[in-house]
Parts: sequence; structure tokens; C-alpha cells
Amino acid sequence: MAVEIGFFGLGMMGKAMAINLLRNGFKLTVWNRTLSKCDELVELGASVGETPAAVIKKCKFTIGMLSDPSAALSVVFDKDGVLEQIGGGKGYVDMSTVDVDTSSKISEAITSRGGHFLEAPVSGSKKPAEDGQLVILAAGEKALYEEAIPVFDVLGKKSFFLGQVGNGAKMKLVVNMIMGSMMNAFSEGLVLADRSGLDPQTLLNVLDLGAMANPMFKMKGPTMIQNNYSTAFPLKHQQKDMRLALALGDANAVSMPVAAASNELVVRFSGIWEGFEGLGHKSKRS
Repeated sequence: MAVEIGFFGLGMMGKAMAINLLRNGFKLTVWNRTLSKCDELVELGASVGETPAAVIKKCKFTIGMLSDPSAALSVVFDKDGVLEQIGGGKGYVDMSTVDVDTSSKISEAITSRGGHFLEAPVSGSKKPAEDGQLVILAAGEKALYEEAIPVFDVLGKKSFFLGQVGNGAKMKLVVNMIMGSMMNAFSEGLVLADRSGLDPQTLLNVLDLGAMANPMFKMKGPTMIQNNYSTAFPLKHQQKDMRLALALGDANAVSMPVAAASNELVVRFSGIWEGFEGLGHKSKRS
């Protein structure tokens, strides 16, 4: 595959995604704010760009996987950012989870300079990223989506094209709002079972055989009952997504009391367990 792809953001998700691309024969030029995070990728054959602008200049299209709206905007608009080199038909695929306004602002800036833009946030956490089993929620320029399909086929098990810019961001926020609310209820159920003298493993078995069976409970449950909370999706990012989803609800006059209550719990636990982040938190058993 002769076309070289740029990649920004080598956090938990971005690193796993970039490694998958390298292992599947793609040529990558990578950039990360902390450049030392590029070292492992270099060992696997990646090149390093000194700045986002340098990566954009070198590659036909570039992927961004940044932590939040602020980081996504910074890599585009700051000095030596995307906008300095995005013209000439080059493409930028933002796979970060951001709000609609952030995605629209980036899209307008890039397309006004002759570039192409696609938002493509993903559903899935660390393990699906490592296994190439993400679900990709793309929206924006259809031609860039079609160009990126070989990349998406490596990164995910399914990609959806959802139309105009903003629809990908909305879908991702709705999905993560549902996930956050479910995880709170699931955590409370495990604690209630344990405190009332039931075997939590039996609860997992019952759930897996009923209408509530789902891959998330099946994956998270066994580690949760062992008090193993190794990070698969940082709690601060879950809270960010819940907050953005609630703002989307406000913008559309949708009352979401369950999501709001779940968000308050995430905020609370973020404060209690600062530095101990990860989806799957529940109250410690006494």
C-alpha cells in the first residue's frame, strides 16, 4: 500500500489503532504531543512528523484520535497545525469523540482551504481497538469515506456512513450516553446481589441467558466481581461524553434524568478515585 497515512494521537485508543494499521501493511507518519509515545510505533516501522502540519504535508490523508474537543481543535487551529498544510485536496479524518459544534468548526475550516473532512468517531474501548473490532460512525464527505474504507476495514468490524457532518458526533454521544447509564445500573446490581447474599457470578450467568444479555456485561462483569478495574476507557472520557450528550439533549429539548443521574455518579467517582480511572467502577464491597 503505497499511500502514506498520517496519524495524530497515540493515547490508549490511538496507539492500538495505529499499531493495527502498521501490522496490516499501511505506511504511517505519526505525531503525538508527547513525542516519546511515538517510539513504539517507530519500532514497528512508522515515521514521525515534527508537527501536525508536517504530517499533513507529507500524507494524502491523516487521522486524528484526540482526547477531547479542546485537543481536537488545538491540533487543527494552533501554530503548525492542520490548517497550515491542508489544501490541495488533502483529507483529514477526525476519529475523536467531540460535540457537533467542534466537528462543524473543524469541517468548515478545512473545507474552506480546499481540504476534505470526515468525522469518524468510534464505538468501542481498548480491547476492540486492539482487535480491530471497533464500530466506526462516519459523516462528512462521501468520497473521503470511500477512500478511507480500507483503513476502516482494519480498524473496525463495521463502518456506517451517516450523512452530513455532525451526525457521527451525535450518534457517538447517544451510544456513550446509553453505555454510561447501563454501566451504572449494572454496577449497582452487582453490589446489590453481593450485599444481599447472592453470588455475583450467578447474576452474570442469569443476565447472559436473558433479554439483557450483551457483550459489555459479558466482558466487564467477570473482572468487576474480581475487583479488577484496569483501565479500558478512562473515567474522565466517559464523563466528558456524558456531559456532551446531556448538552445535546438540552439543544434538542430532550429530558434525560437517567443520564443526568448517571453523569453525577461519574463526576462523584472521578473525584473519589482520582488517578484510578476506568469504566467498571462500582462501590467497594465491605
